[in-house]
Amino acid sequence: MPAKNRIKTYISDSYYHVYNRGVDKRTIFQDEQDYNVFLSYLKTYLNVKDVNYLESVLFNDDADRDEKRKAKKELDLNNFNGLIDLSVYCLMSNHFHFLLKQKGHSDMDVFMNSLCTRYSMYFNKKYDRVGPLFQGVYKAVLVSDNEQLSYLSRYIHRNPMSALSKNKKLIEFSYSSYPSFVNDKKNELINQLPILELFNNDKEAYKKFVENDLELSEGLEEYYVNHLYIE
Repeated sequence: MPAKNRIKTYISDSYYHVYNRGVDKRTIFQDEQDYNVFLSYLKTYLNVKDVNYLESVLFNDDADRDEKRKAKKELDLNNFNGLIDLSVYCLMSNHFHFLLKQKGHSDMDVFMNSLCTRYSMYFNKKYDRVGPLFQGVYKAVLVSDNEQLSYLSRYIHRNPMSALSKNKKLIEFSYSSYPSFVNDKKNELINQLPILELFNNDKEAYKKFVENDLELSEGLEEYYVNHLYIE
């Protein structure tokens, strides 16, 4: 994995390709529950926090101790709704990719540290292990233009291709934002419009862009070779 992407350029209102993998390339999603827990954490951090509801549970005399504990825990969590705009994601067995936009200068850093720390605690408790789960801090590359933005979305969405069985289509991969880009399946975690608008909101055109083989421009070839790691 390129060491250069450990040093990040933090700019407000900017897109980033964000990724990390397990330490020593270890598996970080061992079963369906792991994937779903990670996605549930994303949902908690990115969706609107219903403070009124959570406080009503916390101060409801009829709510049991477990309900109040969960409400208190969620109230105390960081929330990044309006601060982080996630457009694309893909979770593989030993790594993940995001394409996101941060509003403030340090929103991405706080978000990624919150997410990775929380998931590491869950994983270590479940599998009775200690120590870091991820290979150092997350990596992030600043997106420079719309061409790079579109090709990064393609790269991330094509990640599962080598892992799919012969009879399985890319759209059938469960832990990716891709299905919602090419059909009407809603995904509340993402804002796909910034990507689809580059294709005049034509989902079929985007599907062809992702699934067909393409020749990359010289600049994009250089980017792929020098900035992305291929598992």
